Amino acid sequence: MRRPEFPKRAVITAGMPYGNKELHLGHIGGVFVHADTFARFLRDRIGKENVIFISGTDCYGSPILENYRQLVADGLFNGTIEEFVQFNHERQKEILKDYHIELNLFAGSSIGRAAEIHREVSADFIKKLYANGHLVKMTTSQFYDAEAGTFLNGRQVVGQCPIAGCSSERGYADECSLGHQYMPADLINPKSTLTGKKPEMRDVTNWYFKLDSFHKLLTQWVEKLRNKPGFRKFVIKSIQEFLEPPVIYVKKDQLDMLDSVKEKLPKYTLHEEENKTSVVMAFDDLESREKACSILAEKSIRFRTGKTLVPFRLTGNVEWGVPAPNIEGLEGLTIWVWPESLWAPISFTKTYLEMEKKDKDTWKDWWCSKDSKVYQFIGEDNVYFYGPAEMAMFMAQQGKEPSVDPPEGELQLPELIVNNHILFLNKKASSSGKIKPPTARELLDYYTAEQLRAHFLGVGLGIRSVGFQPKPLNPAASEKDSDPVLKEGNLLSNVFNRAVRSCFYTVQKYNDGKIPVREISKQVLEDANNTILEYERLMYEYNFHLVMNLMDTYIRNINKFWSKNIKEAEDNNDDDLRMQVLADAFHMVRTAAVLMHPIAPEGTEMIREYLRLGEEFWSWERIFEPVYSFMENPEEHRLKFLEPRVDFFKKHPSQINKQ
Repeated sequence: MRRPEFPKRAVITAGMPYGNKELHLGHIGGVFVHADTFARFLRDRIGKENVIFISGTDCYGSPILENYRQLVADGLFNGTIEEFVQFNHERQKEILKDYHIELNLFAGSSIGRAAEIHREVSADFIKKLYANGHLVKMTTSQFYDAEAGTFLNGRQVVGQCPIAGCSSERGYADECSLGHQYMPADLINPKSTLTGKKPEMRDVTNWYFKLDSFHKLLTQWVEKLRNKPGFRKFVIKSIQEFLEPPVIYVKKDQLDMLDSVKEKLPKYTLHEEENKTSVVMAFDDLESREKACSILAEKSIRFRTGKTLVPFRLTGNVEWGVPAPNIEGLEGLTIWVWPESLWAPISFTKTYLEMEKKDKDTWKDWWCSKDSKVYQFIGEDNVYFYGPAEMAMFMAQQGKEPSVDPPEGELQLPELIVNNHILFLNKKASSSGKIKPPTARELLDYYTAEQLRAHFLGVGLGIRSVGFQPKPLNPAASEKDSDPVLKEGNLLSNVFNRAVRSCFYTVQKYNDGKIPVREISKQVLEDANNTILEYERLMYEYNFHLVMNLMDTYIRNINKFWSKNIKEAEDNNDDDLRMQVLADAFHMVRTAAVLMHPIAPEGTEMIREYLRLGEEFWSWERIFEPVYSFMENPEEHRLKFLEPRVDFFKKHPSQINKQ
């Protein structure tokens, strides 16, 4: 079997939580645990010096500004917005640590040295887009609250999303809660959150990235994705929707009114299906569709637009933001939060490397080299931004005629690992929605971090949205019901724990705490090697739920092997068989510990501690070797004594005597 090839260097990113809240279920269960597991795997697989795992607090943007304004107005926060963001940043760092999320750097886009570097990177990034001819200056209408005497930022306007078929509960100025973008004038029933009044529209001028001109390159990129092992099909489908031609949906009961203006409309093709309530007007280009929108709106014809590539706004006039560079005399603007958060991982990489005393241009070895790869873990709501928008902007950095295959020395295109929604009690959980999920902090009142890590990896978010149904927080659960969250956790605290303890207690009783140095049985060796190779393939394809299935089978087989063979040795008082069983079982435990190390780092590190072995124990360069090969003097190497009733994988105190 041909083994997968991993890069020489890797950057792993895990989205960026907003700086107005602590971490919730989706942050940890939907993104950070998966990213951390993969980062830990790569550290073992290619060497920890070749892996940088970064993320940070997304400090800017109108959602944070609006939330801060409301808290101050309600007397719930007393301090500056900088202090507000810093407070939440520290809480986020604390929770990540509690979940054993081991980042090289968790920074903040407005905090400390990372903020200074991020401002430089942001200015350089936009200037290069401009120099390469990929920006356009556009004057558009923006919401203005006449009563409050101010322009409204993105979250100070609420209404309904105009995108056809959108299920979002709330639309904001130019994007809805599901990430659909549209022109502000298209928002349905807008209201100002400041006064509750309908705002008026006033013209503002901003810089936009010509995303719509990257249709051909993005189509080529999607075709390449189709051939990637393990790339999630639902992501391709989601991206493909934005590559569709510009369309307008008009209800069939509006067709007579549409006929009355069709002579004034740009050229379009009308598509009508019997079982649909709307007809589709397809246009050759975005400009034609926007002209048609204006005409339909003027005639009070109701319509909705479909997803397509539109110019991607880079700047705005929200005071709380990264300052935009002064280009063509357009001064006093800030950068919209979404664009700058897409290149923030570059800023954080530069910050980390500076902390490590590396040369100024070392970041290019990680982001601009074909020997390196960037893995971005995100939730499905953000596919548009990290997909079409980011990939096109990264390609645009190459020059006036970019390629979908960037040359050495130019920004390479990151790999996207997208998870579906993690639901709470089978309903979409959102900190801004009606269904309030538990915070990541609250979950630790009921489960250990390793139980939760194993569960979140095992539910299969790469395939579908999955309901998180913790028994203690589920009002519909009865006393007799088992806790679904503990299925994977019990593999650790019950099954694996029992296997490891059995090996240690038996070797202490019969062999003075020394692992017998023997040739490993052929079948045991073969099973271990096959499991290692299959695990490696599944990790390469980001199939974390299948990794958990594989490890469930392997760890349970350790106990089956032990129960059958140690009983035979005991029944016959066969010390030679006992020593062979111990040698084989310790090889199985060693294999399972290395493979579970990225998933359950605390418990597996404890195994290494009791084996009295060094960090090289985790290295995949020696993954197939038996445990005694790591000992300087195997015959005399005595394990750390394991006291009675000591657990390598612990249960939460609330679970003791309840299962």
